[in-house]
Amino acid sequence: MAMISRIRIATTALLLAAALLPSASSLSAVRISHRRGRGPTPLSRSSPPRRAASPRKSSTALAAVEGDFDPDAISKSVAEAQSGSLKARLRSFYKFTRPHTIRGTVLASFAGTIRALIDTPGAIANANWGAMLPRAVIGMVALLLGNAFIVGINQIYDKDIDVLNKPFLPVASGEMSKSAAWAAVGFCGIVGPAIVYNFFPPLLFRLYMLGWTLGAIYSVPPIRTKRNALAAGLTIATVRGFLLNFGVYYAVKDAIGAPFSWSPKVFFIARFMTTFATVIAVTKDLPDVEGDKAFNISTFATKVGVPRIARGASFVLLLNYVHAILTGVLAKAGTFRMVPMVGGHAVLATMLLARFRELEPEKLASIKKYYKHIWDLFYLEYVLYTLI
Repeated sequence: MAMISRIRIATTALLLAAALLPSASSLSAVRISHRRGRGPTPLSRSSPPRRAASPRKSSTALAAVEGDFDPDAISKSVAEAQSGSLKARLRSFYKFTRPHTIRGTVLASFAGTIRALIDTPGAIANANWGAMLPRAVIGMVALLLGNAFIVGINQIYDKDIDVLNKPFLPVASGEMSKSAAWAAVGFCGIVGPAIVYNFFPPLLFRLYMLGWTLGAIYSVPPIRTKRNALAAGLTIATVRGFLLNFGVYYAVKDAIGAPFSWSPKVFFIARFMTTFATVIAVTKDLPDVEGDKAFNISTFATKVGVPRIARGASFVLLLNYVHAILTGVLAKAGTFRMVPMVGGHAVLATMLLARFRELEPEKLASIKKYYKHIWDLFYLEYVLYTLI
């Protein structure tokens, strides 16, 4: 009876999600143009003429996940940084670290820590917090330095592409000089590994350096895996999907003196987030089609087109949520908490499809909003991870 009840819950959830799925014909292929200071330009002949937006509306409409395309705002930031303002330079370094990726790293760290403590009987009550908390802070700093190293070196080698695709980034805009960017990348790339080498087990150092290496060759010639859509996707999925989640859980288990073992919850999140990171690796290129084509960067978006990639990405994420729901339904009783595992993932699947229905693939602002919502779902999954 319990299994029948679980299946009914899952079926109801999936029917609710499927009801929001739009038809494939609702998206039409278009070419997107968004050179610096210009808005998106759909080339569909059937599109009705639109009135020019005011500067204020233009700035809002072109807002990205982490910045905007307002030339006045960009010029102001550059001028403030070049004037020698310490506050402006710190702000440019903060932008250089790509804050939306930092949030994902921080959430993964907190969620993995909570999960490891919950999974270890007596760990919270008997933990030596005086020793654990400083080590946790040190580990977080190492992860953030690794994150900054990877996204920083990408901005250095992608400067010309980012002038077209992401002119608000500090290296592309001139807000941060290349020499300052190299100094930041060098610091992060040396200090991060040094921290892990000195404070954590050899296995974690090797995993950290694997992620460090994959992140570097993603951007650095002659390998530059980002030029190949499949290699780029595998790189991001491995680092953000598997290495981060496994590494944090293993580090916490080591810190509390508990042996590592693959719990069903950790095994689930490693699978789920690897798939999710693969989708992010593909959808991150949706707003960047023009610049990638100009510099011969092969992505799925340049090959297949924005509408098909958006449909495919949403479908894969929906299957990922179905996998999560079925994992909860079919698992041995007591393995997962059913409300967050089944109900929570059904809600997130519904949110995904609702956002997909709002997507207008001929409009850059809509594409960026869709990509931002994918990151929001990524963040919310880590909240669920602590509850399942």
